[in-house]
Amino acid sequence: MNRAQKRTSAFAAVAVLAGAALAACGSGGTASTGASTGGGGGENAKVAFLMPDLASTRYELADKPLFEAKMKQLCPSCEVIYQNADSDAAKQQQQANSALAQGVKAIVIDPVDSAAAATIVKSAQSQQVPVIAYDRPIPSTPADYYISFDNEKIGSMIAQSLVDHLKKENAEGGILQVNGSPTDAAAGLIKKGIHSAVDPSGFKLLAEYDTPDWQPEKAQTWVSGQITQFKDQIVGVVAANDGTGGGSIAAFKAAGVKVPPITGNDAEPAAAQRIIAGDQYNTISKPIKIVAEASANVAWEYIQGKKPAGKTTLYNTPSELFVPTVVTRENIKEVLFDSGIMKAADACTGEYAKGCEELGIK
Repeated sequence: MNRAQKRTSAFAAVAVLAGAALAACGSGGTASTGASTGGGGGENAKVAFLMPDLASTRYELADKPLFEAKMKQLCPSCEVIYQNADSDAAKQQQQANSALAQGVKAIVIDPVDSAAAATIVKSAQSQQVPVIAYDRPIPSTPADYYISFDNEKIGSMIAQSLVDHLKKENAEGGILQVNGSPTDAAAGLIKKGIHSAVDPSGFKLLAEYDTPDWQPEKAQTWVSGQITQFKDQIVGVVAANDGTGGGSIAAFKAAGVKVPPITGNDAEPAAAQRIIAGDQYNTISKPIKIVAEASANVAWEYIQGKKPAGKTTLYNTPSELFVPTVVTRENIKEVLFDSGIMKAADACTGEYAKGCEELGIK
């Protein structure tokens, strides 16, 4: 969710592998039926995989290859039509229209704009093509299925982790809150979760910001202004993802002041290195393999004419929501490296070697 920041080729390989899946936990309850079903049989079917932006490296390096690999396993003769909208809702609409014209039997979409995506849902369902909302929900017009990590839980987990740390350190001051994109319904859920931990924490919320398109540069610019205004009153920053967290860290470094504890989310390789170096306080590990493979399984069911039941319901949509893991310096070795999600040889290079040695990452 940041503007195509370059990563090392080694980390690209890591992201593609995505690592071992954590134990997946769905919420209770069941819901039935989507609004439409795909065609029966399934052989030689086409499925669209429409991702929202190039700002986060995960879509090109992990979501796409993992989804494609699972679909190939389920249906060797099926074709995945992959498109990335590069943060342009109109472009994503065009991509969806093109996919429908090519005769796809299911659409998996991570919407650029959760409200605008309602048009895509209506258009697809009018042609009896099921829509699986991926990572971000589509609240106003129910998709046929929704698969994601629990975004509200993510927000509360990263914020509570930070609050607990600040209390342990006897910090005195206030918190900045850097939210995600205002057009992303998942960002809204993360924001709600953050408030559930920050508001009753006893720490003053100095200011908050909804970051357009999740762009780290915009987060950095905003945080820079808050540093000028609040100076040493800032004892922590709750950033909704690793990109905005990285932008926040860059703002403090550019100002030449001490970087306070700053959160993240996505466990991007660069964020793992920042945690190892002590620049970023936490992130969220939500192995993309889990949601990519789950969405492929659901798409394949729809393609065969089945109606998979959700394990819970969100926005009137049958859903499956997985529970993630908070990562700090205390458990990064176990969660990201011992599990095989990341490799020490890739992370512990150059300036990060010393931090890896301190943490026993080999």
